[in-house]
Amino acid sequence: MIVDNSFQSKIAVWRHSFHRHPELGFEEVRTAEKVKRVLEGFGLQVHEGFGGTGLVASLSVGDGSKVVGIRADMDALGISEVAPGRAHVSEIEGKMHACGHDGHMAMVLGAADLLCSRRDFNGTVRFIFQPAEEHGRGAKAMMADGLFEKFPVDSIYGVHNMPGIPTGKFATRVGGFLASEDNFVIKIKGVGTHAARPHMGIDPIVVGSQIVLALQTVVSRNVDPALQAVVSCTEFITDGIRNAVPSNVIIKGDTRSFHPEVQAILEKRMREICEGICASFGATCDFEYTHEFEITNNWPENTDLAVEAARRIVGAENVNGDAAVLMGSEDFGAFTKVVPGNFMLIGNGAGEEEGSTTLHNEGYDFNDKILVTGAHYFAEIVRLSLPRV
Repeated sequence: MIVDNSFQSKIAVWRHSFHRHPELGFEEVRTAEKVKRVLEGFGLQVHEGFGGTGLVASLSVGDGSKVVGIRADMDALGISEVAPGRAHVSEIEGKMHACGHDGHMAMVLGAADLLCSRRDFNGTVRFIFQPAEEHGRGAKAMMADGLFEKFPVDSIYGVHNMPGIPTGKFATRVGGFLASEDNFVIKIKGVGTHAARPHMGIDPIVVGSQIVLALQTVVSRNVDPALQAVVSCTEFITDGIRNAVPSNVIIKGDTRSFHPEVQAILEKRMREICEGICASFGATCDFEYTHEFEITNNWPENTDLAVEAARRIVGAENVNGDAAVLMGSEDFGAFTKVVPGNFMLIGNGAGEEEGSTTLHNEGYDFNDKILVTGAHYFAEIVRLSLPRV
């Protein structure tokens, strides 16, 4: 692929603008307005108000009846960027594009630019910009507002940059590719007391500690070893002080899995463990378990097409069509639950390469070297999905 330096620079300018002005989920007002202006600059009509800040624009060429969607996510994370010397560093304290959604938007806008100028397909492509991917709620919010009723698609495609994969290499697989994510909140109520007189109370820290350890047996002793699952306790909050045993502990975390039956096992056993341990100490327990992210499932025909598109852009040797599953989650799974599609990873950098800093890290940055690659990949998806006769 021959890189057009002016095209590269244009996409990078968009990306850096998004990066300087990050917005959290369902708050992407400025971001959506920027996307809208760029799309309107291509002569496209933009339709707003899907899932709050989400938007969609369509481009029709020829008389083809098929419709393909390409999607980008727009939200940032509540992380303070630490990047001395970075010219496009976040200007919003406590917020940054630490997951690369700034780059995803720029790639889809780049694809729109290519397709509007080339018009080398027959049918309709929809450019879908989704809010609140990090919440796992933006895709469902867009669909609840009638996205696919008002702007139906026959298939949908998305990508995510991935540090740890060499720059510009692609990876995907048929079937479950990224895991579901369920969240839990465990509220333990004991009896607070003076730290010197623990026998006068019921210590929820001891109860909570027992629960954290016991939850680690759920995957190892209740889930079939042939199936993947993760249980992670990520927050442990008390209302105590240095010299007082607290009355309350809250434990938060999430689980990841690929099968509904595993989700059911996790919820059941975790509830039983929490309630049982609390009862044994005389404490009370309130256990909440919610389903947030769907499994990201890649449809076979769409995955074959995505792999072929990637091969045409970077060569077959740089495309892995049978990649290992990942326990991370992606809101794109809500789309592929109702519409055929594929989700692809594109390498952001590995080892000592630029772009190898992990996602959700304060020093992360999207690798500008893959912007043009991603734009051409999406454009090729459209050309293969909607071929001229």
